[in-house]
Amino acid sequence: MRSLSGRLLTAASVVLAAFLGLTGLSLDQAFRDSLQAAVQDRLQAQVYMLLGAAELDGLSRLTLPQALPEARFSTPDSGLYADVMDGQGALIWHSPSLLGLALPFFPALRNPGETAFAPLDSSDGTPLFVLAFTVNWEVAPNQYRLLTFRVAEAQWNYRDQLWSFRRGLWGWLLGATVVLLAVQGMILRWSLKPLRRVAAEVTDIEAGRRAGLSSDYPEELQPLTTNLNALLGHSRAHLERYRHALADLAHSLKTPLAVLRGTLDNGASSAELRQILGEQVERMNRTVDYQLQRAAASGRIALSAPLPVTPVARKILDSLAKVYAERAPCLRCEIDPATVFYGDEGDLMEILGNLADNACKWCQRQVVVRAHPADHGGRRELVIEVEDDGPGIPEGQAPLLLGRGQRADPSVAGHGIGLAVVRDLVEEVYYGRLDIDRSTLGGARVRARLRFQANGD
Repeated sequence: MRSLSGRLLTAASVVLAAFLGLTGLSLDQAFRDSLQAAVQDRLQAQVYMLLGAAELDGLSRLTLPQALPEARFSTPDSGLYADVMDGQGALIWHSPSLLGLALPFFPALRNPGETAFAPLDSSDGTPLFVLAFTVNWEVAPNQYRLLTFRVAEAQWNYRDQLWSFRRGLWGWLLGATVVLLAVQGMILRWSLKPLRRVAAEVTDIEAGRRAGLSSDYPEELQPLTTNLNALLGHSRAHLERYRHALADLAHSLKTPLAVLRGTLDNGASSAELRQILGEQVERMNRTVDYQLQRAAASGRIALSAPLPVTPVARKILDSLAKVYAERAPCLRCEIDPATVFYGDEGDLMEILGNLADNACKWCQRQVVVRAHPADHGGRRELVIEVEDDGPGIPEGQAPLLLGRGQRADPSVAGHGIGLAVVRDLVEEVYYGRLDIDRSTLGGARVRARLRFQANGD
């Protein structure tokens, strides 16, 4: 079954039907037991009445009056019967109502005061309830005779009452089941309304009629809707970065292309043309590299697991140690293994890689990479610091170096786009901040603050 409401309704209906069924069976059994107990008490009272009416005649024979207090004993086939047996099972008296009938066989009771009760059939097949009670009757001084009084009642009245009770019981239970199932269906429909609303809003999003899900959902659905909105926002932001990157790339290439077109139109010499062509090609190469790296940023991915920072940092430092093996710098990673990053691994490698690579280019002997969580303005952040013991960066040049294509020393290899890419990642993608100041090692320290949030925040 693919329907969630159908599953819930089916499961709840089965449980409800089983509960009401067991309740009905329990009540039916309890009513039957109480009816039989009432019959047994009534027959026991009739036995006591017969004992009170019984007498011995002059021949020590048991006699009972013709007119008993219970008139049904004197009416044939009245449904109430009685007889008396001696200790050997011989019949010594029976009520006039037993005319033409005989009570079913009942094992003789041997102990005075003993009582037995059971449902049995008469000689003509009539279902009866039979109660037997044994007494030790004194027929003479110190002489006793064992007598068993038996009283039987037809089950007609018992069965009528039982059938009437069952009809009412199961009728009410069936009605209650229908009502409860209807109420249950309405409750399920009302409870699952937010899910249907989510499905409708997702359909509207697919059709372009809305940008995201509403925020006024029950708290059980809040994690789902929040993460879906975060996923949608991430997709839109990623697409928007690609669009901006293409627009910026087209805009950035216009100037060098215009310079090349103007140089050709002005009839420049071969040497001048070669120089201008090399400059503009290098400029376009840096522009393309910058825009590609910027567009590739993924940002904090919704529904992503936290990424440990230490393995990524160690991987980058190991690679840089091989790249700068001739200089053999001392590369240290001072990051707690519990430190995590919420975002794309490629973005983290881009940030750490560019900062550590710049530090390795300018260091004398040491480069230190640190990362730790921190509180800033009531928000949790991930702070990444890369320090070196190089010549450092003058305070006035720090903002300039964060621009695209800017380098502190043109003699050092590079395109001057590394810090600009890091700045765009930190500020535009992770809503953080990039600062450059003096390191305690004597060189530069670059600090990146990234918004440190769990999924859906």
